[in-house]
Amino acid sequence: MNAGRLRLIFLTAFLAGGSYYATQWIAIAPAAHVAWKGSGVALLALWAATQARTVDGWLIAAALGLGALGDVLIETHGMTVGAVAFLAGHLVAVLVYLRNRCGPLWQAGLIAVAVAAAAWGLPTDRGAAPGIALYATGLGAMFGTAAISRFPQASVGLGAALFALSDLLIFGQDGPLSGSALPGLLIWPTYFAGQALIAWGVVRSLRA
Repeated sequence: MNAGRLRLIFLTAFLAGGSYYATQWIAIAPAAHVAWKGSGVALLALWAATQARTVDGWLIAAALGLGALGDVLIETHGMTVGAVAFLAGHLVAVLVYLRNRCGPLWQAGLIAVAVAAAAWGLPTDRGAAPGIALYATGLGAMFGTAAISRFPQASVGLGAALFALSDLLIFGQDGPLSGSALPGLLIWPTYFAGQALIAWGVVRSLRA
């Protein structure tokens, strides 16, 4: 695929994902809402897949695809089912980052534990805390291994951090941020920006 078409796919993904933020203020049909939500990261996955030439290229496309699936499943089947797809995506991303590791594993482990501990402490419903912490361990492992990978930290490391922040804001809605407008304003922008930065940084590094 030529460079012009690749740029068009990426820009369309960015437009679809960025414009979804508007659904906080406009009412649309449920089916359109689901399709709109899933389209941004799905197009990032397509953009990555069209350039995949190695195992790592296909793996990052799969991780993005599982993220898009999670976006859709959260709307159609609930948070728990969607979280399973996201967790699978995190584990695939961990594999990519470990295959391209250039930093110490203890650093990744420390980040994973910190994210899991923060997530465990957020929900008011303590019965939900163990499940949230289990998911957040995968989230933290994704963030931690991204931070010790050879991929550019200004894009991939930052993207992984934004992804983790987005999920912590979700968990905070059921705890200390339950009365705050902040999660609603920040969850989607931090999540989609994180996915876009990860896609951009990994794919361009693999091409180089």
